[in-house]
Amino acid sequence: MALLTHLWTTTAATVLDVLPIVAILVFFQIAVIRRRPPNLRRMVYGFVYVLLGLTLFLVGLEEALFPIGEIMARQLTDPDFLGIDAVGVSWQDYLWVFAFAAAIGFATTIAEPSLIAVAVKANQVSGGTISVWGLRITVAIGVATGVSLGTFRIVTGTPLHWYIIAGYAALILQTMRAVRVAAPIVPLAYDSGGVTTSTVTVPLVAALGLGLASTIPGRSPVIDGFGLIAFASLFPMISVLGYADLSAWRRRRRRARDAEQQGRKT
Repeated sequence: MALLTHLWTTTAATVLDVLPIVAILVFFQIAVIRRRPPNLRRMVYGFVYVLLGLTLFLVGLEEALFPIGEIMARQLTDPDFLGIDAVGVSWQDYLWVFAFAAAIGFATTIAEPSLIAVAVKANQVSGGTISVWGLRITVAIGVATGVSLGTFRIVTGTPLHWYIIAGYAALILQTMRAVRVAAPIVPLAYDSGGVTTSTVTVPLVAALGLGLASTIPGRSPVIDGFGLIAFASLFPMISVLGYADLSAWRRRRRRARDAEQQGRKT
């Protein structure tokens, strides 16, 4: 009965959240375009599917994904698991936390539907130059690095803004270089940072950060628990631009080698 009540309240809240979007679409269709949309019945069915999917997804977040992140954080920081005393703990004692953060960041990014959609479209518009799996893996490596570094920040209690300032400074330098050697990759890299903070990644990463901050002695969930999502969106941009820079360097090296071989033949 409690589950049915939860489903009903979540469905009602989802309908209220989606109604403004529907109102805008209907207004523009009737008042601006003044034309009946094609396949109206199929669109209505699709809208119902969206409501059902969002409802079930939100219930799943509360019942599974958020608890999983918090439980894993609690277990990995348990002094009994670490084999240490709660007093005098150093960051080296939390290596399993960093490894889990990197692994969960990589896995959730690979499964991120929005990233899959962006990778497929990038592959199509680039004529196959940008590989679907190449982009997904590159972005996933960036998220894994960022989330792991973010957990290191939580464990050590160092200020968030220094990491963000240093990260964006590196990103600006990479962007200035990428504009010269691989300009088309820049907007894709920036979009890659946004699509990672979506339906699959955010719940687990946010719950992990809050769980760590609430279980590690001396940390505040409000001050230290948040900010992990910022790492998950910043470092994919750095990794994609780094991959583009590496690819450009390899192309230059290959052209130089081919030119050298051609010179020897002549």
